Amino acid sequence: MSLPALPSDAPVGRLGDTLFSPYAGGTRFEQLPVSKKTKDALRQCKYVEMTDIQRASLPHALCGRDILGAAKTGSGKTLAFVIPLVEKLYRERWGPQDGVGSIIISPTREIADQTFDVLKLVGRHHNFSAGLLIGGRKVEEEKEHVNDLNILVCTPGRLLQHMDETPNFDCSQLQVLVLDEADRILDVGFKDTLNAIISQLPKKRQTFLFSATQTKSVKDLARLSLKDPEYLSVHEKAVTATPTLLQQAAVIVSLDKKLDVLWSFIKTHLNYRILVFLSTRKQVKFVYEAFKKLRPGIPLKCLHGKMKQEGRMGTYSQFSEKRCVLFSTDVASRGLDFNKAVDWVVQVDCPDDVASYIHRVGRTARYQSKGQSLLFLMPSEVKMLEKLKEAKIPIKSTQV
Repeated sequence: MSLPALPSDAPVGRLGDTLFSPYAGGTRFEQLPVSKKTKDALRQCKYVEMTDIQRASLPHALCGRDILGAAKTGSGKTLAFVIPLVEKLYRERWGPQDGVGSIIISPTREIADQTFDVLKLVGRHHNFSAGLLIGGRKVEEEKEHVNDLNILVCTPGRLLQHMDETPNFDCSQLQVLVLDEADRILDVGFKDTLNAIISQLPKKRQTFLFSATQTKSVKDLARLSLKDPEYLSVHEKAVTATPTLLQQAAVIVSLDKKLDVLWSFIKTHLNYRILVFLSTRKQVKFVYEAFKKLRPGIPLKCLHGKMKQEGRMGTYSQFSEKRCVLFSTDVASRGLDFNKAVDWVVQVDCPDDVASYIHRVGRTARYQSKGQSLLFLMPSEVKMLEKLKEAKIPIKSTQV
């Protein structure tokens, strides 16, 4: 079911003895049929109004249905699965002795870390134990405590490592499985790992798949493990595929002038937080080191997959706090929420596809805040503009 925007005269809630509108009657979290503990936590975190994806998915999720959720980046997907997950365990009266009741799988350590933070806020008044299982940490320390946890937030590789190596690790009573950024986890790179994980989980469970760009192939794969899922694409009928407050531009520039144009851009935007995407780790390191020696007058940071976990998280938190330029590979393109902090997203290299573009620019203009993006295209890459416009992405282009 794909839900268009709610018309002003559309009926909501119960329509008769057996009929219900596809739209939830409530718009505020306090109207949801959830426990007082969860409502208190949401109120203390100042979560009041539901976003489109929350309003569309929460009534189904709280009823125990499987969800395939697609919504623009920055639209509140994390709360859409954390709330029903916590409520499911609460209703089942899950306790410390009951073992693993829920698993949230994220494609990167940073996304897992952010999800864990949201889980701690929403579940602050509940008595569940939760743990963050990600690479970059000593696995032996995790093995000592993992069997005592009720909720696991993890990356696929680390979860499978515990399934294979940790004595008495048991997921046979699992109630809820969540795949965050599902299209990435169902991608070829994670295929074998995910198949191995799914094979060790019970078939009888509730499953949520959420992403900004759910594709038909994701739906096909999801049918292998989901029971009659609700497909909720709240922005499918939207005029644009990207956030409405995002201003997007492209510049046609030759390869030999790219770094000159990037340097000029940074020098004229010294009071902004700028996220610069480059294709490879080597490019990130080269541009970061070269620009650092030139001293542009704004702090510079870099982020890539080979950095140690402490370094990655430190860079991420520093960038969120002050004006800065962060050079990054696609490790920062998905799921990361920089606390509305990104003013500009600059893509020095053309993304592989439209989905990658959407995820990259989705780091700005989050939660009704404004943002701007700039895409560098070489003359041989101008066809990307046509693909973006076909995908309902409003972008203007100029020549350098």
